[in-house]
Amino acid sequence: MRSPKIQLMLDAANRAAAYLESSGQRGVFPTEQALADLARFPRELPAGPVPAENILAMLDELGSPATVVSTHGRYFGFVTGGVDPVALAAATLAGAWDQNVALPVMSPIAATLDEIAAAWVCRLLGLPETAIATFCAGAAIANQTCIVAARDALLDRTGWSVEQRGLAGAPPLRVVASAEIHVSVNKALRIAGIGRDAMVLAPTDECGRVIVEEFPVVDERTLVLLQAGNVNTGHSDPFAELIPLIHRQGGWAHVDGAFGLWAAAAPAQRHLVAGVELADSWATDAHKWLNAPYDSGLAICRDPADLRRAMVFDAAYVASEDERPLLHLGMQMSQRARGVETWAILARHGRTGIADLVDRLCARARQMAELLEKGGARLLAPPALNQVLVRFDDDQTTDAVIAAVQADRTCWVGGTVWHGRRAMRVSVSDASTTADDITAAAEAILRSWHQ
Repeated sequence: MRSPKIQLMLDAANRAAAYLESSGQRGVFPTEQALADLARFPRELPAGPVPAENILAMLDELGSPATVVSTHGRYFGFVTGGVDPVALAAATLAGAWDQNVALPVMSPIAATLDEIAAAWVCRLLGLPETAIATFCAGAAIANQTCIVAARDALLDRTGWSVEQRGLAGAPPLRVVASAEIHVSVNKALRIAGIGRDAMVLAPTDECGRVIVEEFPVVDERTLVLLQAGNVNTGHSDPFAELIPLIHRQGGWAHVDGAFGLWAAAAPAQRHLVAGVELADSWATDAHKWLNAPYDSGLAICRDPADLRRAMVFDAAYVASEDERPLLHLGMQMSQRARGVETWAILARHGRTGIADLVDRLCARARQMAELLEKGGARLLAPPALNQVLVRFDDDQTTDAVIAAVQADRTCWVGGTVWHGRRAMRVSVSDASTTADDITAAAEAILRSWHQ
């Protein structure tokens, strides 16, 4: 006779399996009825205990139909990755482990897999042998982590210790950022105590790439923010030209590579991010292109000392002689074992498997661009990596097409603004997306336009 706890886990596993089996047959976005049924979740806190099996049943019966099936091969919103089966299985097992990975002594297995996975990511991306990576909640937190590390390193070079003296009265820092930098970077700068007045925007071209000839002058107190994979066009900044220039002038080069950095893992796409390995720090996601479960990102620094200077705790009870206590490498103390899932993906697919994943999604994006352009849509930028940016006649028509596609539920796409014009953004980020998925989605988009 199994214990109630084990019975509950098996019930959850069966319900999860049923959800996965049915997700390919339902629309990508919830029905109106599924959304209306969310009102059936009680708003009043129960007066006392409720049987656990009842709670799980409610969660499944009301919750599962109301999900956005982002693990569907036809979900193209927000550069949202799907989930690799081995990573989902690993996450399930790791959830049962329930490990807190702040210190190696708290979870030897999680610390081991975190170290291996982080090193594998750096090698896969062709980053320097010295580089150190640490898992975090996503690229927004990774950018925050790297910006704080850069801030402290730049000030340390002037003889100013942020740990000792704080920021009040510190020598002013200057930020040069791509005019197309992701909005999360602006938030990260603000949290790091760097305001808009300290920022200079570098002009970009029609694809969102920094123009080398118009790049501002930097100095030894300048943090430069570049990007691998513009969130709208997929294009990357010219790192091979810019980063040596930045370093000659004493600046720090950081690359926001939430999804675009993974181009470096595929020999056929590596030229699109040539020179990215020259930077001082990088932010990326495992939950986008790598298809790790949410949430999972990585902050990476060329020099481990720069990361530790900014992130180390000095409390006696967390002291560690270990080289990789995670609480000394990032924002969090308590944290889940994110490295387990990335380890599982990389151990399962290896170097060539990840290269194939990147190549395959790039090919699917090109297929989408070709079908939409053939159908009369206007491409606003040549397709790069896994992003497609298109427009239909005018702003009003483009918004109407997006709304019609979302209502149709064959696929899901989002809208954006590109150089003052409304556009549809198609992000091909799910490893399960097939050529047939792209064909069906393109037909639905064109049908919504011409109806």
